[in-house]
Amino acid sequence: MLGRLERSYDVVVVGGGPAGMGAALGARDSGTGRVLILDREPDPGGILLQCVHSGFGLHYFKEELTGPEYAERFFTKTIDRDIDVVPDCYVSGIAVDSDGSKRVRVMSAAAGLRAVQARSVVLAMGCRERTRGAIRIPGTRPAGVLTAGLAQKLVNMKGCLPGKRIVILGSGDIGLIMARRLTLEGCEVLGVFEVMPYSNGLTRNVVQCLEDFGIPLHLSTTVAYIHGRDRVEKVTVAPVGPDFRPDMSRARDIPCDTLLLSIGLIPENELSQSLGIKLDEITGGPEVSSTLETSMPGVYACGNVLHVHDLVDFVTNEALLAGRFAGERAQGIRRPADNIRIDAGDNVRYCVPHTLSPEREHTIYMRCKRAMKPCRLRVGNLLEKKLRFVVPAEMIMLKIQPDLLEKFQGDSLRIDIVPESEGESGV
Repeated sequence: MLGRLERSYDVVVVGGGPAGMGAALGARDSGTGRVLILDREPDPGGILLQCVHSGFGLHYFKEELTGPEYAERFFTKTIDRDIDVVPDCYVSGIAVDSDGSKRVRVMSAAAGLRAVQARSVVLAMGCRERTRGAIRIPGTRPAGVLTAGLAQKLVNMKGCLPGKRIVILGSGDIGLIMARRLTLEGCEVLGVFEVMPYSNGLTRNVVQCLEDFGIPLHLSTTVAYIHGRDRVEKVTVAPVGPDFRPDMSRARDIPCDTLLLSIGLIPENELSQSLGIKLDEITGGPEVSSTLETSMPGVYACGNVLHVHDLVDFVTNEALLAGRFAGERAQGIRRPADNIRIDAGDNVRYCVPHTLSPEREHTIYMRCKRAMKPCRLRVGNLLEKKLRFVVPAEMIMLKIQPDLLEKFQGDSLRIDIVPESEGESGV
């Protein structure tokens, strides 16, 4: 029920985006009685509400939906399953009692300051955008410098254009999508500049958002200086060398009135840090077991707060799993502890989850450090899989069956991505 807030629940989900709604449904599927979603926005749906473009649901629903359509389907399911949803509230902290139960501190205009008891908690707060301060672009501080996600909210939800002559720094998916969106709105997108030698967005977005609209993508190039007093007047762009330092001898100025930043996402983990949960230095999210339980017993994590995903369909699948295990724990069901740790090997940036158990099938999410083709994905001495190519911008998914893990002898399983010539045929 929308807006109802009781004193105790079996599972409390922090965040009402695709991960939060998926986790709540997973908890209900496990047989859990009372489930609550807490969200700080006025309407549940998270980032999906401002993503009016299509391309969602191709994996999960087997059809193409817009972001609001995808969110609406899951919100309808949560209401139908009698899950309490409280929007426009803020979770200020989580306390752990001596018996292991959790007290979630909630602030809202309607209910004031409340403490909600929970047997299990699922963290699904999503992520935030990296800003200008994170990369310290030199120059003045005029109006017209904003993140791509904020520009997307202004255009799609508020009906406001951020400017007319746009430069985009960074080739993340939101930046690529906004290049197309602003072009359709009549703005002139002068180019997308990426400091890395490859795009950080999905290949389909590079093709559909840039190439199809004639928008140039400049790799190994960055914005070296911002000019302007009251409003951005121009930016200086320069190519970078192997050390990523701008080569100012080859710099040039581009007159513009707006600079959009699409320079990465950071998992929203202040709440996790306040609980003392162990975080992964690479992903920025918690370290989790195969049940997606964090280092704090009874606290689970899923979605972009765990690691940044490419597609919302993957977020949903992960959230359903986290909700299911959180619901089981709330009912007193305990899974055996994992006994295999995953190590990221050659050309593997990270792997999630961080540990495995041989009792069930697992889906491992990982990213590579550098592009490679053709190549092989090698999982210890258990499995070797041929891949046409890998790129850092696109997540790699690997399913491992329990019968393979039962054969494994040891407590650490290394995963490598190696060139085709290093693969072992017949494995």
